[in-house]
Amino acid sequence: MRAMILAAGRGERMRPLTDSTPKPLLPVAGKPLIEWHLQRLARAGLREIVINHAWLGEQIEAALGEGTRFGVRIRYSPEASALETAGGIATALSLLNGGTFLVVNGDVYIEIDFAALAARAANLGPDGALAHLVLVSNPGHNPAGDFALEGDRVMSAGARKLTFSGVGVYTPELFAGIAPGTRAPLAPLLRKAMADGRVTGEHFSGCWADVGTPARLVQLDALVRARHTLEN
Repeated sequence: MRAMILAAGRGERMRPLTDSTPKPLLPVAGKPLIEWHLQRLARAGLREIVINHAWLGEQIEAALGEGTRFGVRIRYSPEASALETAGGIATALSLLNGGTFLVVNGDVYIEIDFAALAARAANLGPDGALAHLVLVSNPGHNPAGDFALEGDRVMSAGARKLTFSGVGVYTPELFAGIAPGTRAPLAPLLRKAMADGRVTGEHFSGCWADVGTPARLVQLDALVRARHTLEN
C-alpha cells in the first residue's frame, strides 16, 4: 500500500507563520510536522510516499528530498494552486499505483499505528467499502463533529458525531469522477459513499491534534515535548 501526505494548503489561519514557511514544515518538538508522518509511515512499512504541494512547495521538496534519510521514497505532485483534498488526490492517482492507498493531512499530528490501520482497511474495494476513516473525539474547535460512527459504518448523520482526523484509507474508485487538475472537495464524495453504505471507520482515542492556529501549534509543541520526555 502506498501513502499520500496532503501538503498543498495555504494555511491562512496560521499566518503570519505560513507567509514564509509551508504549514507542514512548521516545527513540532524540534522537527517539521511532516517529518513525524514520514517516520511513522516508514516504521509501518509504508515506504512509497506521494506528497502534493502548492504554496511554497519548493521548500517542501528542498527539505525532504527523495526521502532517503527517512527510509522512504518520495514522489511529488505539484499543483499550480491548491486543488482541495479530492482534487489533489485525483491528480496524484497515477503516482499511487492503482491500488488502495492511505492518506494523511500534512497539518495534523497523530500517534497512530499506520501498519495496523492499513491492515484493517485491506478489505476495501470496488465491491465493498470505498473508504475507511479514522475519527476522533470532538476537540474544542469542532464540538459538533463531522460524521457518525455506528459499529464500523460511518454515516453523515447520527446521534453522536465524531471528528474526522484527516487520516483515511481510500480506493481509486472513490475519485473516479474527478479529472486530474480539477479543484474538488472530499466531503461530497464521502457523503455520497456513506449514503450507499460504503464508508467504514474507527474511533481513534490516542494523541491527535489539528494544527489549525498558531496557538494550537504552541500547545501541540508543549504536549509532544512532554510526552517524549516521559518516554525517555
